[in-house]
Amino acid sequence: MDFSYLKAPAVIALLLLFPTSLYFGSVYTESLFFALVTGSFYFARTKKWWLAGILGALASYTRFVGIFLFPALLVEWYLQGRKLKHLLPVLLIPTGLLVYMSYLNKTTGDPIAFFHVQKLYGQFRSEKIILLYQVFWRYIKMIFTVNRADPLYMTILLEAATGVIFLITSIYSFLKHRLSYAIFNAFAYLAPTLTGSFVSLPRYILVCFPSFILIASFLQHHSRYKKIIYTLFASLMFLFSALFFRGYWIG
Repeated sequence: MDFSYLKAPAVIALLLLFPTSLYFGSVYTESLFFALVTGSFYFARTKKWWLAGILGALASYTRFVGIFLFPALLVEWYLQGRKLKHLLPVLLIPTGLLVYMSYLNKTTGDPIAFFHVQKLYGQFRSEKIILLYQVFWRYIKMIFTVNRADPLYMTILLEAATGVIFLITSIYSFLKHRLSYAIFNAFAYLAPTLTGSFVSLPRYILVCFPSFILIASFLQHHSRYKKIIYTLFASLMFLFSALFFRGYWIG
């Protein structure tokens, strides 16, 4: 699909108005990780493979999800002609995660502590892999059983809505985007859900830039919804920012 008609400010505005965009300005890794991921894709698309590989390695060191740049850029390398001299930089990407795992092994004795620690957060998180349909079923039950007067009920709705919208856009991305984009988008969406919860998913999907491109494209074609969505997003961002700064909501 040709997105040339879609101006970058439209996508950026949507991203910055998204209800959890507050994390870009907080002491979290969102802004750094987003810059590394998009930079890695940019340099791969412009055939500056060493820069793409280095940023990809830094991304996988910053966050586990960064490792999904590896299959994505392997596909991009294949699409661009499969030159062997461009393959070596792509192979750098997993080194970032391996270095971090080595650090965890030395400090905690567990190279995958980032996975085993999930159960400590509660919120239905599990060390076992939970399939997506099970997570949706849990949220359906919560929507109908949790006290609607609880300030965090809105969070449950946001997490559920995020799960639905980004599932749809992740699937649709395979039809409309380059395969490399779609692969990364799908893995970045699915990985957090495998612990059995959508908790923090509205924050984690900030890196799913192909999904935001698709949403911005939809609003460009259906301008009557644009003001409604932008107003809703801005209002929710204000609400969740207030909850965040008061300590009710940490993402």
